[in-house]
Amino acid sequence: MSLPNLVHGVIPYLTVIGAAKAIDFYKTAFGAVEHDRRPTEDGRLMHGHLEINNGSLMLSDAFPEHGYPHQPSTSFTMTLMVEDAQAWWDRAVAAGCEIRMPLDVQFWGDTYGQLTDPFGVGWAINQPAAKA
Repeated sequence: MSLPNLVHGVIPYLTVIGAAKAIDFYKTAFGAVEHDRRPTEDGRLMHGHLEINNGSLMLSDAFPEHGYPHQPSTSFTMTLMVEDAQAWWDRAVAAGCEIRMPLDVQFWGDTYGQLTDPFGVGWAINQPAAKA
């Protein structure tokens, strides 16, 4: 069986409160392309599949009644490796992301900053330093 190009490697799967709103937000903030959305009868999403910066992101609402409660997203950062950090940063901030660490050239040479989206997920924008 051959998998579509977007379902190789490690794919983050987020559980958030308000997955449908998160999908719409990620379209605005990060230029996400929606590939799949599977709502339940009560309006929550059991599954969503997005493409951001040529990679997959999957997400769903929390379903505590089925053993999947919401847990705050504090032990990981979703990192976007991009060629134009300022444009990605400006779009995300304009959409409503909060700045955790300002975008700037860091001591290791990359342009890097951190944001938190309205769903509590941490994001980093990273533009690798040009190599001579």
